[in-house]
Amino acid sequence: MAIELQPRRARRFGLSVVVLALTFLTASCAFRTISTGHVGVTTLFGKVTGEQLGEGIHVVNPLKRVAEMSVRTQEVKEQAAVPSSEGLIMRLEASLLFRVDPARAPEVYRTIGPDYAQVIITPNFRSVMRAITAAHTASTLYSEGRDIVARQMLEMMQRSLGARGIIVENVLLRDIVLPDTLRQAIEAKQQADQEAQRMNFVLQREKQEAERKRIEAQGISDFQRIVAQGISQQLLEWKGIEATMEVAKSQNAKVIVIGNPKNGLPLIFPSQ
Repeated sequence: MAIELQPRRARRFGLSVVVLALTFLTASCAFRTISTGHVGVTTLFGKVTGEQLGEGIHVVNPLKRVAEMSVRTQEVKEQAAVPSSEGLIMRLEASLLFRVDPARAPEVYRTIGPDYAQVIITPNFRSVMRAITAAHTASTLYSEGRDIVARQMLEMMQRSLGARGIIVENVLLRDIVLPDTLRQAIEAKQQADQEAQRMNFVLQREKQEAERKRIEAQGISDFQRIVAQGISQQLLEWKGIEATMEVAKSQNAKVIVIGNPKNGLPLIFPSQ
């Protein structure tokens, strides 16, 4: 009888261990941790539930699977041979900054999948690069038009990807490489334009200086004319008399001859 009880106890003990193990595994599978900068998308039997899990620990149905998706800013770098409006081929290097809209992460996972960057972002970016550069001349892309081109690319990418749950933050044009002959011609033209602007500045400065001198000369002429009109012979004689009186008061030795035949003013000679 004792021999029969031992196998039963052993079976019960083994069953208890299995139950405890299953309970532990079930409990552990009910908890999910979502990493920083990610959201969790849950699926049940292969179907996206639409449930979105934020960062941290969550209690999840053990039958559900959780896929993490990054919502951080990401970068796609692209190098492509693109045409200009003249049909010239250039090499363009650009970067696209984007991130997944956290509120639409389940939609992105269901409609595109976790490889959304390779599926829709990179191909769309290449297409937009060629479409926008084809509408501009090579000189525009090489000089002041780069900001305009980048802004147009950004707007087109936002329209294209915004409806798919992707937020496009910015487009950066890192480098534009033109054929050597064209690049040299553009640089020569820019140098000629700068030289022309410099000469225009010099001419404008010389015109201003000439105008300043003309105004200064006119002022001197007007002053002399006004002074000449205000001076009379009687005024000069009176000023001469005043000067003679002031000299006569001086303590210095002098000889004064009265009766100058020209104007009647005294003649003053210093004493030897």
